[in-house]
Amino acid sequence: MARLLAPLSLRGLTLRNRVVVSPMQTYSAPDAVATPWHHAHLARFALGGAGLVMVEATAVTPEGRSTAVDLGLWNDAQGEALARLVETVHACGAPVGLQLQHAGRKAATAPPWQGFAPVAPAPGDEVLGPSATPAADGGHVPRPMGEADMDRLRAAYVAAARRADAAGVDLVEIHMAHGYLLHSFLSPLANDRADRWGGDRDGRMRFPLAVVEAVRAAWPAGKPLACRISSVDGVGIGWSIEDSVALVGALLARGVDLVDCSSGGMVLSRRDLMVRRGPGFQVPFASRLRRETGAAVIAVGAITEPEQAEAVLAEEAADLVAVGREMLVDPNWTLKAAARLGVADPWSRWPTPFGWWLARRERA
Repeated sequence: MARLLAPLSLRGLTLRNRVVVSPMQTYSAPDAVATPWHHAHLARFALGGAGLVMVEATAVTPEGRSTAVDLGLWNDAQGEALARLVETVHACGAPVGLQLQHAGRKAATAPPWQGFAPVAPAPGDEVLGPSATPAADGGHVPRPMGEADMDRLRAAYVAAARRADAAGVDLVEIHMAHGYLLHSFLSPLANDRADRWGGDRDGRMRFPLAVVEAVRAAWPAGKPLACRISSVDGVGIGWSIEDSVALVGALLARGVDLVDCSSGGMVLSRRDLMVRRGPGFQVPFASRLRRETGAAVIAVGAITEPEQAEAVLAEEAADLVAVGREMLVDPNWTLKAAARLGVADPWSRWPTPFGWWLARRERA
């Protein structure tokens, strides 16, 4: 059997295949609540055969949103809407993962098609970070977080995880990448604190790991916990792959089951940008982290073709592959991959009402 179509078990969750739909922010939740639009958007990937459908980055506090139209999970109305969304995706055949995030110094911006320009925070909200270092020239200058802020945000992550569990979510992923709050604590490019939450690598890891510990303690033992990390900030600058090896070891020690291996997100000059964005450009990060730590990992980034995804798994560079924009182009990517990879009777993998008609068309 093609590895891409083989099942994988993580704690009490068994995925029907190794295809993950990446958590892609859609900036379509005016009240931070999942709507029928989100149902239609995500259900099509489940019907299309994906092994795990990830809900986009979902803020744990109001000020933790990147934009005013991000999903949130800080109140019960949001939890109830999420439960309805989970029910829809489950009914279409796939388990649901949810990415929890706080945007940190990248909060209070316009949607990307408006250039991520900074906007005034909502009344009562503040842009927070480890240090008073903006994410970009002209960006918000964050207020450095104090102990009370850290206690409040740790509790917010826990409360969101509990709401996710009550909503029936199968896997939670803590967003620790792309320049958002937890990544900004990790990176020396954003964290210049002189207290125990900064300084050397252990100090900079302390708050993100405290969040992971708290969420793992609140998240059911039978459900897997994932983290998305930026494997490197750039080329020879900031957070390095060696740092990520140490971080992943610490995450495993705290009960994390899966590491989603992305990169970048700090605003850097062109000479310091991460490796060129060719096909599978982040796979080497996933491969090294898997090899050196023994972690189960997701490879993500410009994985577009079934044969390419199969090769990543066959080379044991990753345990799962995440597909994003190709899924938007073709939500049936996974089911078509079965036919492309020579799986016997591929129509049997489609939902029965689809497979029956498609098999009949094949025989015609």
